[in-house]
Amino acid sequence: MRGLTLAIIALLLIAGDSGRYTQQLVRNATSAIHAYDKQFLLAKPLSTKTDALAPEQAGSDPLSSDSASVDSTASALANSSLSSNKARPLKQSVYALLWLAAQNNELSGTSQGNDNASEEAQNLLINVATKNNAQYWLEQLASINNADAAWALYQLLGEEAASDRLVRLAALGNVAEAQLAFAMATENPEKREKWLIRAAEQGYMPAQAALADWYLLHAQPELAKPWLQKTAMDDMQSAFKYGRLLWDENNRDDAKVFIQRAAKEGHKLAQQIASVIKRYRPTTPTAVSQYSWQSNTMCHQRIQLVATSLATIARADKLYKDYVNDERLSELPLCIAPPLWLENNVLDCNANFQGQGNLACNVKPLAPIVKARDVTHAIVVSEQGKANVQNGVMYLDISDAYSVMVHELAHFAGFIDEYALSRNAARRYCSNEGLNTFAPPNLTMDGAIAYHPQNTVNHWETKAKEAFLPLRVGTAKTCGAINVTSYKPSRVITFMEHHDSGVIPDLYLSLWQDQLANPAAQRPISMNLFQAFHKSGQSQEAGQWLAAYESHKASGEINAGEAAADSATTTDANTDAKTNTEE
Repeated sequence: MRGLTLAIIALLLIAGDSGRYTQQLVRNATSAIHAYDKQFLLAKPLSTKTDALAPEQAGSDPLSSDSASVDSTASALANSSLSSNKARPLKQSVYALLWLAAQNNELSGTSQGNDNASEEAQNLLINVATKNNAQYWLEQLASINNADAAWALYQLLGEEAASDRLVRLAALGNVAEAQLAFAMATENPEKREKWLIRAAEQGYMPAQAALADWYLLHAQPELAKPWLQKTAMDDMQSAFKYGRLLWDENNRDDAKVFIQRAAKEGHKLAQQIASVIKRYRPTTPTAVSQYSWQSNTMCHQRIQLVATSLATIARADKLYKDYVNDERLSELPLCIAPPLWLENNVLDCNANFQGQGNLACNVKPLAPIVKARDVTHAIVVSEQGKANVQNGVMYLDISDAYSVMVHELAHFAGFIDEYALSRNAARRYCSNEGLNTFAPPNLTMDGAIAYHPQNTVNHWETKAKEAFLPLRVGTAKTCGAINVTSYKPSRVITFMEHHDSGVIPDLYLSLWQDQLANPAAQRPISMNLFQAFHKSGQSQEAGQWLAAYESHKASGEINAGEAAADSATTTDANTDAKTNTEE
């Protein structure tokens, strides 16, 4: 009985379409939709190819004539089974009714009321066609420049199958989602920004977040801030970025609120930053208190980690934790204090400091810390730049891994790189004079008769016997730029060649122990401070730091000439950056 009832309803409804009044067409279609099994029509996707075909492909053309459509629909419905799932011809009739209403204002030039009904019909047709994957009807709507239909069809087809015409039509029709997709598809910066703005101004949150990212990427935080402010309450990534901007503006109370909001919602980096903010406080060098080091026999090098911003304190904290958990270095007599977080702009750091081509800072503000804590070396974590060591100060940036820090720690102890140095650096360090002045613990080269310096190889043999370790001398790449064969006490790739994949042989750890016990193998931060104050004309301060350096020198019976050579060889990126610039 249900099938017969639906057939009668269909006849009565469609019979009223002869006048083609738009409002009536919409009412008829809506009634037909409700009369149809809504669970099947609106929620359950079509399971056969016939359902998604265009009407002419499916064997009917609902637009050819109203009477033919009525007869076809009524006959098909009357002869169908009682199951509504088999009443597919009525569904095509619904599409046809909505399509007639959708284009009726264009066909007959009707009043504003019909225009509104036509828009309603188009929206209803988009909804029904999208849920049932009826691509034909969406294409029909796109042909009359319906932007929403174009975007719906684009999403159904997928990015690979859909044409650029669809997303462009949708974007031009102010579909915010399409405008975002259109923006991200172009490589033209001006065009991308233009479409991101258009989508963002419509209140589309993903576009607002994307526009903020665009401005942050181009170092325009003042333009990013208002968009992040709009999205920070609903998007954890935006909340974190907005909190970071507020922190940089010294609005720290509000910054904590948004960072903690992002952390509670599961943002991993926000959780790390929130933890760091809880455990550390920004300070000034003059406010730093003393630190209790272990005995001098355990701390031949007393190293202070220093951070310069919110981002760098998070990185410094991670580096410190990695060091504490690194069992490989646990027996070495070097000590690293937990990081200090300095207030913004305390240190003047630059990736091309004073035009030298490498990361460095004005170290004079560190002087009170060095005095208060009896520091011999420092590690400064800055925003960006190439890792290097300069006169008792190591510079890292937020992208440097812990393995980089370990590599640079070895430079603190006088180790030299085992990758190929630049030509100028190789000329300086691989000459007889260079090796006579300073002998790195991990390098020797060909001499007139034997290795040079032979004492280095003799020391390798002694240390290997003492530790019951095999000694296998291998070639190093260090001096290759000037065609000099150099050697290292290992045949494997070590951490002095590749910090990330190289190993630290046991013999190297033994040699490292000896280097730390010998001040002649080190250049403390006191010499760096002496040079900095002397260069700025502050002779009294310079004299104090020179005296501190002389005291360090006397403790290890080191002469000034050896110390100067040590300074030149304890840096890899510093020297290489300069020589690469010259070349």
